[in-house]
Amino acid sequence: MGKPLLNLNLGGKGYTLTPSSVFDFSVGLARVSIDSSLSRGSSSMSKSPRPAAAATFAFSIPDYYSSEEIRASLLVLLNKLLLSSSSSAAATQLLQILDQDALTSSDYTLTGVASHDPSLLDFPTVAVDAVSALLDHCSSALSTLSDAVAALSCEALRADISPFNLIDSGDGSSPKDAAAVAADFKVFFNGSKLVNSGKKVTEPSVAKIPSLHGSFREISRLLHSKTRVQLNSGFRAGSAEDISTALSALALSLSSLGEASFHRAQLATNSISDAVLRSRLSELFIAECPRADSLVGMYISAQSALINKGYLSFLHIVYELFDVVWKIVSWEAVAAFISLEGSDIFIQKTQGDNGNVSESSGKDNVKTDKKSEKKRKVVSGKGTAALIHFIKAKLLSGTTKTEMENFLRDFLTLLNLRFSGFDDLLVKVKEIVESNESRRLPKLPKGTRDFAKEQMAIREKAFAIITEVFKRHDAMALDTPAFELRETLMGKYGEDSKLIYDLADQVKVNHRKLLDGMLAICGVPQEKFRTICSSIDKLDKQTFDQVKREMVDEKGLMEDIADKIGTFVGLRGSPLELLSKLNQKGSEFLANGEAELALNELETLFKALEESKCISKVVFDLSLARGLDYYTGVIFETVFKGDAQVGSIAAGGRYDNLIGMFGTKQVPAVGISLGIERVFAIMEQIQKDKNQDIRATETQVLVSILGDDLSLGAKVVSELWEAKLKATFMINKRVMKHIDRAIGSRIPFMVIVGEHELSKGIVKLKDVAAANEFEIPRSELVSELQRRLKSQ
Repeated sequence: MGKPLLNLNLGGKGYTLTPSSVFDFSVGLARVSIDSSLSRGSSSMSKSPRPAAAATFAFSIPDYYSSEEIRASLLVLLNKLLLSSSSSAAATQLLQILDQDALTSSDYTLTGVASHDPSLLDFPTVAVDAVSALLDHCSSALSTLSDAVAALSCEALRADISPFNLIDSGDGSSPKDAAAVAADFKVFFNGSKLVNSGKKVTEPSVAKIPSLHGSFREISRLLHSKTRVQLNSGFRAGSAEDISTALSALALSLSSLGEASFHRAQLATNSISDAVLRSRLSELFIAECPRADSLVGMYISAQSALINKGYLSFLHIVYELFDVVWKIVSWEAVAAFISLEGSDIFIQKTQGDNGNVSESSGKDNVKTDKKSEKKRKVVSGKGTAALIHFIKAKLLSGTTKTEMENFLRDFLTLLNLRFSGFDDLLVKVKEIVESNESRRLPKLPKGTRDFAKEQMAIREKAFAIITEVFKRHDAMALDTPAFELRETLMGKYGEDSKLIYDLADQVKVNHRKLLDGMLAICGVPQEKFRTICSSIDKLDKQTFDQVKREMVDEKGLMEDIADKIGTFVGLRGSPLELLSKLNQKGSEFLANGEAELALNELETLFKALEESKCISKVVFDLSLARGLDYYTGVIFETVFKGDAQVGSIAAGGRYDNLIGMFGTKQVPAVGISLGIERVFAIMEQIQKDKNQDIRATETQVLVSILGDDLSLGAKVVSELWEAKLKATFMINKRVMKHIDRAIGSRIPFMVIVGEHELSKGIVKLKDVAAANEFEIPRSELVSELQRRLKSQ
């Protein structure tokens, strides 16, 4: 039994038309009425002055528009007429048209339109707003559904989900939406023993999920922000061009999303272990699922229409593109679900030698249903398990077996956006992700992350290296609060206070006095030094033309001054070579006291770097500005030279007066901040690229007690601890459990103690990597382990 129709009462006090309302009406899930306060003959209307004259408004709907697009366009037109408040007669006529079950005509004429309205009425703009509303609603639904479906595919493919180890760093260096997608997927995967259980090969259509789905979320938000304004505003010139910019990006994102979904659907189909089931689904998939290559053609057609300013055609094609992508995602859901569940819920059919397919009796299957279900709850992620349970409850209606064809028909109906029951599925997916009930994990504050055991090993290694380097260079340790009072930091950051949480992104060394001298040479007024430095500091992310526009248009700098700055900030290269160039006779820098002092200090620094054989790692770059006010001398930033691109990993400079602000005397100092999270990311990537396993512990010995004698385990391991050996113990009667533990944790040695060893006063020492073992006297255990560990 279908849900009752929604009623859209237009024109009432405080009413706004929403994209969801437009969609519901367009697909027949809602009806429309005009609020009684605006109806013809109402007291409010009778008091309104009658227009001096009335006119007609004729318009045509493109013959290629679907019924949904037609109904949506007429609804939005009705709403805009009501917003004009003086065309109630025309609005009533339009309401009568919308009450018809079928809209067959493409040409319409409304009478009784206020004389000043026809010049403002623009049906193409109305149609653009209407179809944009449909796409807005549909994109929001697709964003939620595609995440859930992709999660099912990852489970079905036993996929490597390391690409989902993303965080929102909070400093703008990481894609926020991609990190949010990754976090949502971890809710689905929580507790799963399927993901990461296949071959350690990164599948592109899986690896791209965070970026593709994150971009789709971002674009959908942009579309929504534009659509909600235009739906409830009057007739506005230029709105078609404005909304089309967002829709152009949506079309590309849809195409990319659909292509990746199609590929995962193919992989999920091929992953079905039952040959007959795989063959049956493959035939249906080929026959009914749209091909991925059709997406490219549709995208090109849409862009062609947009270039030619055929906005109605452009939106129509994008709406068709959405339908194709939705079908592909639906088939991905089918393939992933059947890969995970099909062999347990479908009536089995077997193929005989003669090629005929017949049903199996299924008697044995009934007995194993509950056992299989229990096993599945263990291996599936809690989020995906909840989704699978919901789908089965909706479609199986209490039965344990069904025909695949019947199930497919019902499943595709459930996934149909125009089906009234689809909202139940959407609500369930949102409940899984948003309620957090499937994991009960604390939400991480912005810019922070959890560290797994392998990541903690990398973290400790990084800190050990950093500490060792600093101590080698006569550093002393001190600790300060993890956070400071806001005014302490804001007082010296000026307009660059945003950099409190940011790190710049540069390939450099410069000197603050040289920078100030350069600005003076170019003719920048001294009061503009800091704000122009702030602009120059953006050259690592923007072109000079963009920075120039900011300096000239926003900060009031003369264009010729900005051009002269451009000639200087382009200078970069080998420190001694560029320094020599700046020190040449006639150099403008030598005529400026601040700049000359800076060049002398840099010469001292560069010669020291040359003597210490470090100068080859340094680039002298006059565009480096470091916009913080407290720097008084050399400034620098450090980047990693390799494939892992994470921005700067260290930055800092000299400040002569900062410490004196908080103490009793001035203490000149040089400070550096390390982007430790970025260092971790680099180290993790290097380990991954080298296909190196990361040891989460430094345990050297596993004491394996073959029985249940806890005291014996404690006694033996305590002897090893007293000898400063890193050890642990395990109690289990099955020797393979001990071996699996040692191999999994990469523990080099095992000490095996069972009844046989106890009776003979010996222990069995096993070299795990070499896979050999030998017996030694119990009294020689510690010395033998020390000898062997020392020789490794």
